[in-house]
Amino acid sequence: MEPDRLNLRHLRAFCEAAALGSISRAAEEVHLSQPAVTQAIAKLETLLDTVLFDRTADGLHLTETGKLFLLRAKRALGHIADGARPTARRGAGPAANFERRVTAAQLRALLAVSKTGNFSIAARSLGMSQSALYRTARSLEKDAGVPLFEVVSQGVVLTRAADRLARHAGLAFGELAQGLEDVAAYNGRDTARITLGTLPLARTYVLPRAITAFLEERPDAYISVVDGPYESLLQALRHGEIDMLIGALREPDVIADVEQRALFEDRLELVARPDHPLAGRWDLTLEALSDYTWIVPRPGAPTRDKFDEMFDGRGDLRPTHIVEASSLILIRGVLTESDAVALISAHQVRHEVSLDILTRLNFRVPSAPRRIGLSLRRGWRPTASQKRMIELLVEAGTEVAVRYPGAH
Repeated sequence: MEPDRLNLRHLRAFCEAAALGSISRAAEEVHLSQPAVTQAIAKLETLLDTVLFDRTADGLHLTETGKLFLLRAKRALGHIADGARPTARRGAGPAANFERRVTAAQLRALLAVSKTGNFSIAARSLGMSQSALYRTARSLEKDAGVPLFEVVSQGVVLTRAADRLARHAGLAFGELAQGLEDVAAYNGRDTARITLGTLPLARTYVLPRAITAFLEERPDAYISVVDGPYESLLQALRHGEIDMLIGALREPDVIADVEQRALFEDRLELVARPDHPLAGRWDLTLEALSDYTWIVPRPGAPTRDKFDEMFDGRGDLRPTHIVEASSLILIRGVLTESDAVALISAHQVRHEVSLDILTRLNFRVPSAPRRIGLSLRRGWRPTASQKRMIELLVEAGTEVAVRYPGAH
């Protein structure tokens, strides 16, 4: 069951029935008939394959799985209300009670347009016609009472109000996905799904170690690893598209709704092939290094900032031959086939150095240790499986700090 297919009105009926302990009172609150509320709860129970309420003479009482799902349903509806807040209007205008009238289908359309920037591509991604998606998107805009979409030459862009609503819609569907997993786990079914965003520094040991340990405990789990530039991964984290982000932490904390947890510290090193002309020399200076090709990340990465700082005020020594790359496979290939040098994490190349594929040059990079760790959404409530993955990542980070002190 995909979480974005759950009926939001059914969720609201369930939450009111849980709060009021009565079908009739819940029906009044959500403006539905009693049979409709009864049917909504029954459909939810069928989809979740669980019993949400014990029906007694004195009313409804949540089961244990009902309590688990209620927590997620309330958080999901809270996200939708937060996302809809910029469209709120007093009185009986088009946006009155918008957060209570918005549908999952409308939010699916909004998210699809947000990700693709094109009505046609968004429609194909949802398996519907372009005209049907366009009608759904425009009905959302009409209900909101404010502009949500702006057609430009490159396609479609979301307004500020639409972008906020899309972000919270993604978070709401993420909560519902967690609710489905919570209920399944309680009933003895392993449906764990974890999506990890990763930056280069976590890919060589920490993440593989944690994933291997996790799958030994939960062989039926589904793990997806997403890599890419920090900015795109941060956006994916904030939109609920990934559960956590592993890599170099930013100083200071980048944004209010994201918290960072350090796992270990790492230093930058200058590396090259073992038979490089500068290998083994103890008198290396910027002057000696400036004539070589340097491999560094693209602008915006912390390592690139350190590179720029090294040559700040020394423009005459700044290398003119630069390769911008973050892929360790590519960096290793260029280094072993040329006289290039790379400014890179000590931890990231510890395996290559131990096998004598690369060597550390005797040049002290003038930089403080960097924190490597996790970025998480502030206020996020992980499932049991997500919490276990965090624990294993912490354990792997501790192993790095203890077993490989040269990398920190």
